[in-house]
Amino acid sequence: MTSKAFDSTRRQALLAAAALFAATTHAQTRPADGFPTKPIQLVLPFPPGGSMDPIFRSLAEAASKDLGQPVILMHKPGAGGIMGTAALATMPESDGYTIAVMHNSVIRAPLVQKVNFDPLKDFTYLIGLFGLTTGISVAADAPWKTFAELMADAKKRPGAVSWGTVGAISINRIVAERLARSAGTSFNMVPFKGGAEAFQALIGRHLDVYGDPGFGAQVRGGKARLLATFTNERLSAYPGVPTVKELGYELSIDSPMGLVAPKGMEAKIAARLGAAFRKAATDPAYLNLLDMYDLQANVISGEAYTAYARMAYERDAKMLTEIGFKLD
Repeated sequence: MTSKAFDSTRRQALLAAAALFAATTHAQTRPADGFPTKPIQLVLPFPPGGSMDPIFRSLAEAASKDLGQPVILMHKPGAGGIMGTAALATMPESDGYTIAVMHNSVIRAPLVQKVNFDPLKDFTYLIGLFGLTTGISVAADAPWKTFAELMADAKKRPGAVSWGTVGAISINRIVAERLARSAGTSFNMVPFKGGAEAFQALIGRHLDVYGDPGFGAQVRGGKARLLATFTNERLSAYPGVPTVKELGYELSIDSPMGLVAPKGMEAKIAARLGAAFRKAATDPAYLNLLDMYDLQANVISGEAYTAYARMAYERDAKMLTEIGFKLD
């Protein structure tokens, strides 16, 4: 073989090897680079009709425009909003086509019941979106006009005043228990599957107090009265409504919501989803819904949300100890 022919053969071999390497590399990165190629399922672990329904539906529609594929909202309620999100922890793959809404009850779950998942290890935290604003609401025609009147009645009749929250293990339930203990009384705690069901009971006078977020529409519609909030400062939309803190109880609730995927997600896919939902979180229709339901926009990265989850787990373990809760 001549030198010229050898060089030609060598060049062809090198080109073939380079083509093979490029094809292999492309095959390895294609799932992330081409993502998504089909609809994405967004699991909402609450029943239809509550405040989270229109909020996440609006967010999903906005994200669909950026991703180029439909983001389909799927209601999977159960276990106080835990079941739908927890199902992702046992999924065999994390390809980005199934994601879920994360909230503090899921993070807290192992502290209050036996579960088959670890909230700090079994999820990929994608993005934090907004913070819940917890209020203490009563029906518009309820006898209590102020928070002080409500607490005075509760002290006179321990265990008689019914207090509803979504889920039996929510942070709102825990803080309500701490409020009662601080006041030297107790409430009849009533868990609900969703906010729509709880407000129906409240307005129908089958429930005395509802201590959860999502009160805005009912209060502005004149069907419910907001007595106080578990925020650090008064809400600008309700300047006449005091915080529980300023009324003498050192209690507040920090409860963000965001999105997670199963563990082990490829970094590029996680980044793609995070970027799409970060952009969607600026959509005017979505932001209007947050205002309507008195929710506080607070977009944070997946890394920051992961760090928050660990902090919240440790904080809630301490609070449960304070109220004497023991895992069966």
